[in-house]
Amino acid sequence: MANTGPIKLGMAGIGRAGGGMHCGELESRKEMFEIVAACDTIEERRDKMAERYGCKVYENIADLIADPDVEMVDIATRSCDHFQHVKMALEAGKDVNIEKPMCCTYAEAIALRDVDSKSSGNLYVRHNRRFEPGFQHIQEIIASGILGDVYEIKLQRVSYSRRDDWQTIEEFGGGQLLNWGPHIIDHGLQFLGAPKSSLKSIWSNLKLVAAGGDAEDHLKIILTGKNDCIVDLEISGGAAISQPEYLVWGTKGALMCKGNTISLKYLDPQVELSPREPNPDTPGTGFGSPETLTWVEESIDVNPAKKVNMTMIWDALYKAVREGVKYPVDLDEVVEVMRVVSTAKKGTEFG
Repeated sequence: MANTGPIKLGMAGIGRAGGGMHCGELESRKEMFEIVAACDTIEERRDKMAERYGCKVYENIADLIADPDVEMVDIATRSCDHFQHVKMALEAGKDVNIEKPMCCTYAEAIALRDVDSKSSGNLYVRHNRRFEPGFQHIQEIIASGILGDVYEIKLQRVSYSRRDDWQTIEEFGGGQLLNWGPHIIDHGLQFLGAPKSSLKSIWSNLKLVAAGGDAEDHLKIILTGKNDCIVDLEISGGAAISQPEYLVWGTKGALMCKGNTISLKYLDPQVELSPREPNPDTPGTGFGSPETLTWVEESIDVNPAKKVNMTMIWDALYKAVREGVKYPVDLDEVVEVMRVVSTAKKGTEFG
C-alpha cells in the first residue's frame, strides 16, 4: 500500500539555505513533510533543531543517512560537498532533495545521474526559480505571440557586494556561476528548449571584480539555440547600477521586466502591416520610404495566469513522491545546466 503520510525528512545542513529557507518554507506544509532528523557540524544549530522540531540530531551525515526513520535526505550543505553527500544518500537507497547547485562539475552531474539510475531512491534537484512568477509570466507573454518571433533574451542579476564568505572561495564551490548561475542558466535553457533542442554554441567571460575570495563574481554567458535565438546571461556582484532582470526582443515587439513590473511595446496586432520591398535605387534624404507604425505600450504587474511562487517546489516534490506526478525539474535538464557551467569555466583562471 502506498504511503500517504508526510514525507519523513532528514535535513543535512542547517545554515542559510537549510535553516533559513527550507525550514521556513516547510512550516506551512506540515501535512506533507515531517522533519525527523537534522545534521550539522555546528552544535548550536543541532540544539535549535532538536528544540524546535523534537527531531533526532547528528553531527555526521553518514549517521543521518543510516537512520531508518529518514525517508528523504534534504541536502543544503556547502556546494563542494553536494556530490559526495548525494552519492552517499542515493547509494543507501534514500530519496534525495538537493539544493542547487546539484554538484560542482559536469562530470559529477553525469556520475550522479548514473548513481540515481541504479538507486532505489530518487534524486530531486531544487531549481525553485522554475516557480518564479516573473519567469512564468514572461513565458506566457512569449507564447501569446504578441512579440513575434523572439530572437534575443537578456537575463540579468546584478548588484555590488564585497562579499567575503565561503561562497567566494573556489575550493568550496564558490563563485556566482554556482550561486546564481544554476537558476539563470536553467531559465535560459528553458527559453531555448534545451536539452530537447541542443545548443549551437556557448560563449563565456568570467571575472573577479569586488568579492574577497578567489572565485568569479562577474560573468557573462551567451547561449545560442538551435533556431539561432540568443540568451545573454549576466550575473554580477560588481555592478554598481542595477539592470532589469529580463529583456526580450522579438520581431514585433519587446518587453522589459524589473522587479514586479513588466513594460511592453509591441505592434498593434489589429493593424495589418503593408509589404516592404527593398528599393535598389539611389536613396533620397531619408532612410527608406516613410511608414507609420501603430504601437501598443503598457506597463503591467507581474501576475501570471498560472499562479506560482517559489515555495511551490515543495508541493511538486510531495506530489512526485506520494502521487507519482512527474517532477517539473528533469534530471537531464539539470545535467545540461552543469554542462554549461563547466563549459563556461573551461579555459579560464577559474577552471
